[in-house]
Order: sequence, then C-alpha cells, then structure tokens
Amino acid sequence: MEVIDLAWWKLALAAVLLLLLALCSHLSRLGITRSLLIAGTRTAVQLFLIGLILEALFAAADLVWIVLMAFVMLLVAGREVMARQERRLSGGWAFGIGTGAMFLSSFTVTILTLTVVIGPQPWYSPQYAIPLLGMMLGNTMTGVALSLDRLTESVWRQRAVIENRLMMGQTWREAVGDIRRDAMRGGMIPSINAMAAAGIVSLPGMMTGQILAGSPPAVAVKYQILVMFTITVGTGFGALMAVSVGSRRLFDTRERLRLDRLV
Repeated sequence: MEVIDLAWWKLALAAVLLLLLALCSHLSRLGITRSLLIAGTRTAVQLFLIGLILEALFAAADLVWIVLMAFVMLLVAGREVMARQERRLSGGWAFGIGTGAMFLSSFTVTILTLTVVIGPQPWYSPQYAIPLLGMMLGNTMTGVALSLDRLTESVWRQRAVIENRLMMGQTWREAVGDIRRDAMRGGMIPSINAMAAAGIVSLPGMMTGQILAGSPPAVAVKYQILVMFTITVGTGFGALMAVSVGSRRLFDTRERLRLDRLV
C-alpha cells in the first residue's frame, strides 16, 4: 500500500485550526493562549529537526551516533522530570534520581526487547532502537515525574504525622510506607489505564502510525502489544526505583526527616 505524503499546505491547515483554538481560548480568557502557541511552535520545530537527525542516523546506522542520541534524549527527559516537580529534592538529586531511574529501567528494557524479542540486524538498528527508546523514555518520564512529585508533596504535607511516627519508634520505611506506596501507584496508573483502554476506547499511536504507513493491521497489533507491555514494565520499575531512592534521601543516617533537602 502506498503511503500518502502530506504537502506543507495541508499541514498549514492543521496549524490554522490550532490558531483558531488559541483565538477561542483568548476570547474565553482561559489564560493558556501563550502556552498553546509556544507548545505548537515547539512541536513543529522540534519534530522537523528530529526528522532531519533521524534521516542522518538511518543513513549512517553507526552505534556511536545512536548512543549519543540516546543519551541526549535521556538528559532532556531527566530535565523534564525535575521541572515537573513542584517541590523537589535539592542539590541536583531530583535530576539525578529521575535520570538514573529512567536509565536503568528504560535502557534495560529497550535493549532486552531489541536483542531478544524483535531481533533486528544489527540489534541497534536506528529504525527500531530510536523510536522504541523514545516511547519508553516518554512514558517512563511521566511515571517517574508523577511518582516523585507525589512523594515529595505528600511528605511535605504530612511532615508532622511522619515525625510523630518516628518518635513512636517506627523506622523511616514504616513512617512513609503508605506515602511510598501511593507515590508508586500514582506513577503506574497512566500506563495501566492506557493498557485497559487500548483497542476499545482508543487506538494507540504506534499502531495507528503503522497502519497509516501501510503495515497490515495484524502486524501493527503485535507491535503495539509489545510496546505497551514494555512501556508498562519500564515505567513501573522506573517509578519503583525513583520512589525508593528519593524517599531514602529524605532521611539522614539517624533516620530523621530532613525537610531541608526539599526546595
């Protein structure tokens, strides 16, 4: 099946619709007009640039450039995790914990999927590696950010309760056990909801893209199931690691709550 290319003027029509939405939001005084226009501009520019980069990567298929691209994606995702936390750990820990959790979970699951499940030749083929890692990092980033934000915000709100539990003889793990579990659940809920609604409420993006590109629906379904399972695994382990390390950072070696480590 031939892929239908999109002329630039057709994309301009979609941009006009976005401008119309921005106008309506401005007239309704929603306060999101500027954010909407900036986000739309960033989307167009960033995707255009990444398209050029991917074309070069696909042509070269060099492991060094693919690894460099992967780490740039990781660092940007780590910065976004830190930026999305209203109350975060100080001293670079918010960036370090988020980035480390995403690295261990997303990279491990992506490499395992490429080498064992999909098996392209070579295993780091950019056609598979970059899109798969991008989906992994994007979803894991959301899960880790939600988990850490819920953890730090809950500890700040319930600081008196936690300190009372510590004075009653509980360990730091017991004092924040319910908060840790709630934070981990919060990071995993979006992935669980996406799996529960897939195919009934919505057609996931990767499956839709493959079908539009001409792949048989049966093949697109298999890849989408694989991607959703691996995304959930990566997000789950990322949230677990981030909350575990982040909660420990909130206590010193004498198991005292250190609120001065939050900014």
